[in-house]
Amino acid sequence: MKMKEIRELSEKEREEKLADLEEEYFNLKFQLATGKIENPGRMKHMRRDIARLKTLNREMKQSADQAGQPKAETPSS
Repeated sequence: MKMKEIRELSEKEREEKLADLEEEYFNLKFQLATGKIENPGRMKHMRRDIARLKTLNREMKQSADQAGQPKAETPSS
């Protein structure tokens, strides 16, 4: 999943996608431990997608926090 695709999702969709990916990643780790994983390379892509979603969520939260707070005034001498 590319960042462009992630940015087009709504906040709720991003949260749902993140939860789904984390659950699927957990299942893949379990399959890896039991030796029944078919495609171990998929784990790498899932980790990166999870990181992309978390990064965008953090960026959105920071921009919302900055928009809600007034800018600090610089002392005039």
